[in-house]
Amino acid sequence: MKVIIMGCGRVGTQLARIMSEENHEIIVIDSNIDALNRLDSGFKGQKIKGVGFDKDILLKAGIQMADAFAATSPSDNANIVAARIARNIFGVPRVVARIFDPKRAEIYRRLGLLTISPTIWGAERIRELILHSELDPRLSFGSGDVSIFSIEVPMHLINRQVRDLSVPGEVNVIAITRKSRAFLPASGTEFQKGDIIHLVASAEAMERTKTLLGMSEGGL
Repeated sequence: MKVIIMGCGRVGTQLARIMSEENHEIIVIDSNIDALNRLDSGFKGQKIKGVGFDKDILLKAGIQMADAFAATSPSDNANIVAARIARNIFGVPRVVARIFDPKRAEIYRRLGLLTISPTIWGAERIRELILHSELDPRLSFGSGDVSIFSIEVPMHLINRQVRDLSVPGEVNVIAITRKSRAFLPASGTEFQKGDIIHLVASAEAMERTKTLLGMSEGGL
């Protein structure tokens, strides 16, 4: 993929390094040359000094051919403007903007702009760790609305079937790791001792998930 990243702060730098190591074509834009210098000589992508919502700078970055655009600067306003230009003027297929203000993030999400709000995500993550310390999410979507968890199969589920740990629209087993090999289970697959269960659950179903796993107070 060809990905343009606006903003070379901690998030932009880390994103650029990760995606560059995955052999994506990365172009990073920042008005601060010192920020761009955070990307050391091992960075394989291109660095452009300039304002990330300047059309000439975007054209220089080759935005007409970009597959994705990420606005990660510390300014909500700059990120929103740049993201809307990338999507509405240049038609970039995948545009994501980091927005700190939760209310603005939600407004622009409703308008169809993909947004990441560190404020919302961080608060939800802390809430999960406080309320559901037994289940540590591997990955969360939205603002913690849906999460993926991995846990060793509890004793009471050994020889039970995947369907016994599934609630449509709330909890689903998406994979099982058995003897270091992962596979996609059928509803009739039986859990075996030592299995690592990978499941996805909605935030509203956390208590039900804990009950199914035997983690609720008093067990099942």
